[in-house]
Amino acid sequence: MTTTRAMEMTTMWTVVETPIDDLRVVARDGMIAAIEFSPFRESPSGAPIGERDDDDPLLREAVAQLSAYFARDLKEFDLPLAPRGSEFQQRVWEQLRLIGYGETASYGEIARRLGKSNAASRAVGLANGRNPIPIVIPCHRVIGANGTLTGFAGGLPRKQTLLELEQDALF
Repeated sequence: MTTTRAMEMTTMWTVVETPIDDLRVVARDGMIAAIEFSPFRESPSGAPIGERDDDDPLLREAVAQLSAYFARDLKEFDLPLAPRGSEFQQRVWEQLRLIGYGETASYGEIARRLGKSNAASRAVGLANGRNPIPIVIPCHRVIGANGTLTGFAGGLPRKQTLLELEQDALF
């Protein structure tokens, strides 16, 4: 007789100082699950998000890569990612990862890449706004059709700083 046991998820986190304020990097079961902008919120359920572990190898690697990105020494992240979301959100987030460093795309362009019409731009925007791993999954690279900065979970000043950092690093 085989007993089935639900695996307990191990969640841990650390904080990295950046030019856009502190970021909390959350790992779950050996994968990066979230990057949060300060001020940090507690989980919606009020349950702890896990223990702080500044020495965990994965979190240390994430901090090193984020630090290298902000120092303009890293253009592509290489981290195991596990963003939670619907199938459509996952497809949008995969498209975000295809937007190159220093490049931008509009919500409509992302919709078209997914085989949808421009009418899906709003749904793309909602999925973009729910991206749990900003910067690494570069939702800051999505802009309005007319080139304007639109919505960003971390706030428009942070979005502008991220885009300027990438532009400056190209020249």
